[in-house]
Amino acid sequence: MSPDKSLIIAPSLLAADFGDLAGAAAAAEEGGAQWLHLDVMDGHFVPNITFGPLVVEALRRRTRLFLDVHLMIAPPEPHLEAFARAGADRLTVHWEATPHVHRALQRITELGIRAGIAVNPGTPWQVVEPVLADVDLVLVMTVNPGFGGQRLIPACLEKVAALRRFCRERGLSPWIQVDGGIDLTTAPQAVRAGADVLVAGTAVYGAADPAAQVRALRQAAAAAVR
Repeated sequence: MSPDKSLIIAPSLLAADFGDLAGAAAAAEEGGAQWLHLDVMDGHFVPNITFGPLVVEALRRRTRLFLDVHLMIAPPEPHLEAFARAGADRLTVHWEATPHVHRALQRITELGIRAGIAVNPGTPWQVVEPVLADVDLVLVMTVNPGFGGQRLIPACLEKVAALRRFCRERGLSPWIQVDGGIDLTTAPQAVRAGADVLVAGTAVYGAADPAAQVRALRQAAAAAVR
């Protein structure tokens, strides 16, 4: 984990009850989560369809948490303004989703919010090097996007470690986020590899007490850096 970053637990609403997203957000906040991770899927870039700007807008009215919006849509450019206006605090786009990644990231910044770049498990981390100056977060997917409840792909943590080393050598300090298969066992592994933002869906909202599970994940992850 980067020494100048706090450890962030970001519960993913993909695994929550879509009939009570406000309640899911409240549980995350009760557990001490700092961010909410919102997975936007279009049925094109990934197989499933989730929600759009109207849901983000509704959540913005109901929570004070940082809304970390992960756009699994292709192309993302036509939708950036709508999500920014809806209340997203960051928009993360996939390197694989547009041939004009730099332009998309610039547009997000122009909209007054933070920009992130994501890479799929089969994509080398090195593709993000040219845009590291344009983002404050790099999302290394630790499963293939589109479905919750998958097991973490161990080789993806090697990508996290390599990216963290590269950033340290060059004096860069983006958030490094992992998403997919994060639980009480894999959270410490991800932190030791260099991640400082852990997205957890099923591990949080599949538990009987999501708030307690957020606290447990934080404790397990924090122990890895003591």
